[in-house]
Amino acid sequence: MLRRTFVVAIGCTVVSCARIALAKSKTRIWRIGHIYPGKQEPADSVYWDAFRDELRQLGYAEGRNLVIDYHYAGGKIDRLSVLASELVAKRPDIIVAVTTPAIAAAQRATSTIPIVMSPSTDPVGSGFVKSIAQPGGNITGVANMMGDALGKAIELLHTALPSAKRVAVLMSRNPTHPHQYELLDAAAKRLDIATTPVVAPTPDDLEQAFRTMKGENCDALFVLADVTRSEIVPLAAQSAIPAIYQASAYVELGGLASYAADLKPVFRRAAHYVIKIFEGADPAGLPVEQPVTFELVLNLKTAIALGIMFPDSLIARADKVIE
Repeated sequence: MLRRTFVVAIGCTVVSCARIALAKSKTRIWRIGHIYPGKQEPADSVYWDAFRDELRQLGYAEGRNLVIDYHYAGGKIDRLSVLASELVAKRPDIIVAVTTPAIAAAQRATSTIPIVMSPSTDPVGSGFVKSIAQPGGNITGVANMMGDALGKAIELLHTALPSAKRVAVLMSRNPTHPHQYELLDAAAKRLDIATTPVVAPTPDDLEQAFRTMKGENCDALFVLADVTRSEIVPLAAQSAIPAIYQASAYVELGGLASYAADLKPVFRRAAHYVIKIFEGADPAGLPVEQPVTFELVLNLKTAIALGIMFPDSLIARADKVIE
């Protein structure tokens, strides 16, 4: 009887301590450092709105118990290392790094401050975590594994543009792009489509990139997800080249079509990682999550401007149609 009473008492003490820790975590002021290779754009606001909304639902809000320090590289990946060092010097409680280049910069800048990926294309291959199940360091978060999705995307491009025989693939300095191109090229070859890799290291190189596509007689364009959206979409329109994108934000800006992971749930899940770490969890033991929802978005207005008529079967499969 005494032993049972002692065990119950210990159990109650543990629960009480956990509740006290949780209460304290919601009353102190927490600091999140945000780092992103791009610039602040309206098309991205839906993702950060989802992130902040999820934090609010979990009891953390800017102006009450939370400060978020935003750092944008403006499309210049070379600036990320400096921004990450500046961010670490401010000693935030957590860093939320968006996309592989930002995560890599944050990783170089600190091995102690927890880093939440939102998302990473290949966290193991990029050296951010030891494994999906056991990250083993100061980095965890959400992954956006696009291997199978790339094959599906090129199939959708073929359905939308059956006459396209040569497709340009636009890349930047993003370290994941070469491997993604290999996967995309392999899928394209199975459909008898040739690909032409076109690299634009910075936004300043985009105009030359589109001239290269024209010189190579490319029938269509596939844009690997990156941060220079507001520049790419108008250039594609001016060049009259139909483009398929790896992120729906491009289509919201006037792009033709996209097949990609729905990033709003990704950012909501990232918020849960932040809260778990606030409440004492070690990122080394928090498994990386992977989204399972991919969506097809079509822009009929852009299709009409390009003289393209999407097959009814493709429109029926779309998760969202912009008219």
